[in-house]
Amino acid sequence: MAAPLRIQSDWAQALRKDEGEAWLSCHPPGKPSLYGSLTCQGIGLDGIPEVTASEGFIVNEINKKSIHISCPKENSSSKFLAPYTTFSRIHTKSITCLDISSGGGLGVSSSTDGTMKIWQASNGELRRVLEGHVFDVNCCRFFPSGLVVLSGGMDAQLKIWSAEDASCVVTFKGHKGGILDTAIVDRGRNVVSASRDGTARLWDCGRSACLGVLADCGSSINGVAVGAADNSINLGSPEQMPSEREVGTEAKMLLLAREDKKLQCLGLQSRQPVFLFIGSDAFNCCTFLSGFLLLAGTQDGNIYQLDVRSPRAPVQVIHRSGAPVLSLLSFRDGFIASQGDGSCFIVQQDLDYVTELTGADCDPVYKVATWEKQIYTCCRDGLVRRYQLSDL
Repeated sequence: MAAPLRIQSDWAQALRKDEGEAWLSCHPPGKPSLYGSLTCQGIGLDGIPEVTASEGFIVNEINKKSIHISCPKENSSSKFLAPYTTFSRIHTKSITCLDISSGGGLGVSSSTDGTMKIWQASNGELRRVLEGHVFDVNCCRFFPSGLVVLSGGMDAQLKIWSAEDASCVVTFKGHKGGILDTAIVDRGRNVVSASRDGTARLWDCGRSACLGVLADCGSSINGVAVGAADNSINLGSPEQMPSEREVGTEAKMLLLAREDKKLQCLGLQSRQPVFLFIGSDAFNCCTFLSGFLLLAGTQDGNIYQLDVRSPRAPVQVIHRSGAPVLSLLSFRDGFIASQGDGSCFIVQQDLDYVTELTGADCDPVYKVATWEKQIYTCCRDGLVRRYQLSDL
């Protein structure tokens, strides 16, 4: 990865006025950072500012919401995208998690203000408040239908809600510590939860029963992912016949991002180990990119890309800053990552630049969700930001 470029978080506003300025910088690893500035030389008839960069930086292209900057000396290039719109009225405090429904119509989010809310994705208008967890809600997501929400809280409870009338239809109890992440298996007859108690569990939604402890690793499980396995991967065989209530677990892998610096992969149905990888620090999040490629992010800013078929050495390690990697999401032919320093970026295979989603000023971006060409982020500053990729 080329040296990361950074820009003033409110650059789009700053450069909208004559002689307005915004700072930018380039951070080559192991070398002194380069600092520069952008200056608005006037606004064109189309409303787009004419912007020049100080020595060492080049403005390749600018639109109302995006600016493409290069630093030729470091062979580094980034396209910065400003939010299309910002929702400030959903929550009053830090937003820890969010998701967008499969139809793109609804958002769900949880906050340290103690609430979990469903809102209209187009304008942030409040639709429902989901009340029932004791203490904070750590994670929330829609089922594939888009009509039902799964949440996990510090109260060690996992709950299923109707997005239509906000009723809690199922509560799962069994964990001994707060639930930190969840995953939905196929269409959602079964779900997986990961907890501070060191276990990952499989649940039967129809009967609100635990189908088993998938892993007990003696260390907090911060993130979990379920993915379909390439058929070249040996997932092992279950020791006993799986319950007929297990639906869609065959040929799937379960990935666990653990606090004890370990990334663990096992067969979801077999519960047999596939690999155990030791990283540089606690793993916070993980996701599958394909039937054999995966990503996992650590507390010290590393993003490991691993191939399940040969997991001993990473395919690559991406390190853009020492800030914790907080979320990872497969996106088109690449991924979106967010970090504790407010950076949120998209890496795509065929592009020679990184797309940076700007706006958060050093506040952690906890979670990212996408729907078609729209990207939503939630942040410690209490804002949901929506980005329009067509603005690129």
